[in-house]
Amino acid sequence: MKIRNWTFMLCCLLTMLSGYAQFINEKIGLNQEEYKNLQIGYSKTTSIIFPYAIKSIDKGSPDVLMQKAKGVENILLVKASKENFNQTNLTVVTADNRLYVFVLNYDESCPDLNIKADNTAVVSGNILFSMENDNQKKIEQYASLALSKKKKLEGLKRSRFEMKLNVTGIFIHQDILYLRLLLGNNSKINYEIDQLRFFIRDRKKSKRTASQEIEVIPLYSTSASSVIPDKSEVNIVYAVSKFTIPEKKYLTIQLIEKNGGRHIEIDVKNNDLINLDVLNSL
Repeated sequence: MKIRNWTFMLCCLLTMLSGYAQFINEKIGLNQEEYKNLQIGYSKTTSIIFPYAIKSIDKGSPDVLMQKAKGVENILLVKASKENFNQTNLTVVTADNRLYVFVLNYDESCPDLNIKADNTAVVSGNILFSMENDNQKKIEQYASLALSKKKKLEGLKRSRFEMKLNVTGIFIHQDILYLRLLLGNNSKINYEIDQLRFFIRDRKKSKRTASQEIEVIPLYSTSASSVIPDKSEVNIVYAVSKFTIPEKKYLTIQLIEKNGGRHIEIDVKNNDLINLDVLNSL
């Protein structure tokens, strides 16, 4: 009798374990299906376009080659380093706090050479960046807010060669300054921008010492346009890490024309940064 009872209990246990294993396999299969599958080849390059700048990349195998496209921050180029590699994965973190995971498969035909990363590849939207890595999405949002503000500065203006460069607003939120500029072209010739630079330099250059210039690199701008059309004005906000202007120095904003001589610049002194407009939380 005892042997029958033990046999019955063992059969029940095996049945339960079998059912649990099937449940686990189904769950694993479901999770694998949730990841976006991409086919890449050996002789072709696949471009993955993300909505925001790429902050971090990791590949699961050395059989995959990848790099960001030159001159842009949101396009990843991917191809196989050998034919018929084993299935692997690709993980990408973007500046809008999102984690993307792709399953990579070998397919020399590469049915899709241009892939737009969308929500189907997002597995998490709660990435916490380190303090030295600013959240790009928030910077863009506050730059747009600064662009829409009606309050304007007076006095920070410069006109030359029928061009004008005005600082119409200086705003701050946490550790980011937002400089709103108006670029005007009153001439009949389009103005093609070669550079728009920000740097801190000495007010007066001594003959005995070299003038020191510290360039301020923008984190973001609301416009990527490189042309100011004739008889038009363009409003742009540049986001930069906060700074102060030391005594006997000033911030120079310099606009340089490509293949031309209509260069114009304006100087911002420390007093101009005293009454900053604070951007309220979104």
